Amino acid sequence: MRVAVVGTGYVGLVAGTCFAESGNDVICLDIDEEKINQLRAGHIPIYEPGLAELLKRNVDDGRLSFSTKYEEAIPGVDVAFIAVGTPPGENGKADLKYVLSAARSIAEHMTGHTVVVDKSTVPVGTARKVIKVLEEHTNHSFDVVSNPEFLKEGTAISDFLKPDRVVIGAESSRAAETMMQLYSPFVRTGNPILEMDIESAEITKYAANAMLAARISFMNEVANMCDRVGANIDAVRKGIGTDARIGSRFLFAGCGYGGSCFPKDVKAIIQTAAEYEYDFRTLRAVEEVNERQKLVLIEKVKEHYGSIAGKRFALWGLAFKPGTDDMREAPAIVMANALLDAGASVCAYDPEAVEMSRAHYLGDKIDYAARPIDALEGADGLLLVTEWNVFRNPDFAAVKEALREPVLFDGRNLWQRDMLEKQGFTYYGIGR
Repeated sequence: MRVAVVGTGYVGLVAGTCFAESGNDVICLDIDEEKINQLRAGHIPIYEPGLAELLKRNVDDGRLSFSTKYEEAIPGVDVAFIAVGTPPGENGKADLKYVLSAARSIAEHMTGHTVVVDKSTVPVGTARKVIKVLEEHTNHSFDVVSNPEFLKEGTAISDFLKPDRVVIGAESSRAAETMMQLYSPFVRTGNPILEMDIESAEITKYAANAMLAARISFMNEVANMCDRVGANIDAVRKGIGTDARIGSRFLFAGCGYGGSCFPKDVKAIIQTAAEYEYDFRTLRAVEEVNERQKLVLIEKVKEHYGSIAGKRFALWGLAFKPGTDDMREAPAIVMANALLDAGASVCAYDPEAVEMSRAHYLGDKIDYAARPIDALEGADGLLLVTEWNVFRNPDFAAVKEALREPVLFDGRNLWQRDMLEKQGFTYYGIGR
């Protein structure tokens, strides 16, 4: 099958590479000429485990190519995916200008029947807008499909090649059959392809992310309560996670969620609901709790030291989660700025996100270390922000020696309090 993917961001690049891996002829298009030149040279602008190797193999085998020109990418394709950004506006509503611009350019260059697929995370009603744009700019027949992605950064390749489910929102059997054929190699073990109406598919992605965000915020609220009553969130998590109606996933307390999906999608579904005169109060609370949670560890820092002006702190972790260099909405940004605003200095280490932080987020306001232990030199305390594997079992004797004071603020409940206190550390967790 001939496939075009418009947009070489996180979703587009993973999708295009994985479709090529299953034997399709794929061309990925982006208007950013520098990015396309980098991809042609084998340089990937994002960090995602396994992607570089997969991309190189498919480029070398001739199944995957890159272009900046719609006239090269679109004519003759069977399926054209729209995987461009949908950044939130000031009120949190998803900005669809890139989606609709891509739809127009696809329409102007298609040469026959084409299945146009919304792969970007878009609010309900977007497919109807795409249909209108296509109708205005082409005389060729087409179908529009909503096919939301469910990729987790850090495991995106596995998520795409072995999906829990594939959601297809389509109005014609022809379009549904095309999508079934495209995805059939990925569901040979029996995981479902769920066919539904377009609007249901559009809202499914937002509902899934909003539900997961709600679980995280709920557990953070429970953890904050545990801190006040002397309970242990780890025991509570196990106690409720063994209930089959609840399950054990996404029940870990911490210092808040971040990334490109949960914050943006929660805002977007709240705004979409408001457009239909519905006040989504549960999600407004989820969002409020999460923003407050990013400062819970800083409150513990200030409570321990009193004034932190003139003190120095080490941050382990900058990315919003392990396995990625993505810092969008990362708790580390809020926490570092809060420490700086209070007069402290910060030195951070992250296995992948240092350059991202320096270029786009914290710049030179903080110092950066080449190794985890280097961030601790002269620090009055250590804040664990991102649960990278390299932080799970460090040499705590070396940590204690490097720190000016042996104080640990564990924002992901990664370490064992009893063991650390026996070694002479003062330990603070979330809900412990």
